[in-house]
Amino acid sequence: MDNYLLRDAVKMGNSSFIILYHRTPFDEGFDEKGNRIWVDQKSPNGIIPTLRNIFRNYDDGTWIAWRRVEHPDSVDIERIGMQEPSPFTLCRIPLHDTHISSFYHVTSKESFWPILHTFPTHFNVNNADWSIFEEVNLRFAEAACEEAAEGATVWVHDYNLWLAPGYIRERRPDLKIAFFHHTPFPGNDVFAILPWREQILESLLCCDVVGFHIPRYTENFARAASTLVGAKRGPKVPVDKKFITVGTALSEGTVTSQLEHKGRCVQLLSSPVGTSPDVIQELSWSAAVENHGELIVQDTKKGRKLILSASRVDYTKGNEELLLAYERLLERRPDLHGDVVLMLACVAAASGMKIYEDTQRSIEEMAGRINGRFSQIDWVPVRFSTRRIPYEEMIAWFCHADVCWITPLRDGLNLVAKEYAAARRNRGGVLVLSEFTGASVVLDGAVLTNPYSNRRMDEAIEAALVMPEEEQRDRMSRMTEAVENYTVKDWAEEQLAGFPQVVVA
Repeated sequence: MDNYLLRDAVKMGNSSFIILYHRTPFDEGFDEKGNRIWVDQKSPNGIIPTLRNIFRNYDDGTWIAWRRVEHPDSVDIERIGMQEPSPFTLCRIPLHDTHISSFYHVTSKESFWPILHTFPTHFNVNNADWSIFEEVNLRFAEAACEEAAEGATVWVHDYNLWLAPGYIRERRPDLKIAFFHHTPFPGNDVFAILPWREQILESLLCCDVVGFHIPRYTENFARAASTLVGAKRGPKVPVDKKFITVGTALSEGTVTSQLEHKGRCVQLLSSPVGTSPDVIQELSWSAAVENHGELIVQDTKKGRKLILSASRVDYTKGNEELLLAYERLLERRPDLHGDVVLMLACVAAASGMKIYEDTQRSIEEMAGRINGRFSQIDWVPVRFSTRRIPYEEMIAWFCHADVCWITPLRDGLNLVAKEYAAARRNRGGVLVLSEFTGASVVLDGAVLTNPYSNRRMDEAIEAALVMPEEEQRDRMSRMTEAVENYTVKDWAEEQLAGFPQVVVA
């Protein structure tokens, strides 16, 4: 780390717009001859394509991510000229397995993740090596400083890079810095558990703009900054009309608009990441999706009501609570046996994520127990998949699911809920949604549920299964309208509105 800290001279680059994100803009692959190729992510939806598209307006943009290297002493940054969607530079920071494991799998997932999602009992600080987290963030920051032209805009993404804004500001006070937080931000008392809380907050307060999905997370951050490091809170303003202000666990009627700290004014924004409804709706009528749909109808649905739940293996996602609720449904409603089926698409955690192994084992055991108790010769009540379902196939599941059942115990936003609403345009269907997701305050029309309450979970799924078609269409119409009126492009424009020279294509 000393080699990085002792660098005094900072080179100045030519990029006017820079993105810092641990993910790359394309997935790295190889052709049949072993040549490296860059391919789009398996999902064409989401923020990655939107972030890439910003570069259409520049011939000097830079994206900074990491790359895995074999040797721990590797320090050379890989600079690659990318041509799609327009020319930009991809800079990849070299990280050895020891750095990746400590920075991402341990500190980020064992220390930060449970605190961010308000699971303090899962918090583990014993294995965290804070110096490695500092070093990785410093590497990202120095790369940004060396790529940035005078007065450039740097957009930093997510909690993995919490410290990067502070390092950047120290070295390049001329730069404009925006930060977007993709996870929840917890209440002040929970965030305060982190032993590095002051350093994290001081870094984020070096930004010009800090964004969160919903006003509740913005308020939590403002409160933490005020009480823990003495930032002065600016005036509260009414929340934007796209948010539901009353009636959900995460509703807020007003929100802090800015913070002042050490002579700097930090603008706070509440902007939930959107989807690409035009992409989803175009795909929903495509031949590929129709082919997948025919298989779903023939193999799974077979005239039954189809309940879909899509997430990944994570103790925050509420998969165990959902399975227990489904088991209770089958216990009290024998009339539904053979007439309803649950498709649980639960993507397995990446290798090396030991924190999720127990969760995956529990989910698999529950699904097996339910099928063992209730299966008939021609009916299996739970279809369970841990594979990453291709996007076109996922759209087909959206199109054919009578109910989409999303029950995280805590979730920053949950794009699956928005994608379902986009795919169900003019189709009806019911979204049962945990009120502890960020999406619950933007999707008016969802049947809200409390995954901590057996009664509320039971009532919600029962209501979904008997909801009249007319009510389904009315609710879905409201949700589809919300999704179409605030897309992922709108989100990017809102986040970067403070920097008018940055144009979102």
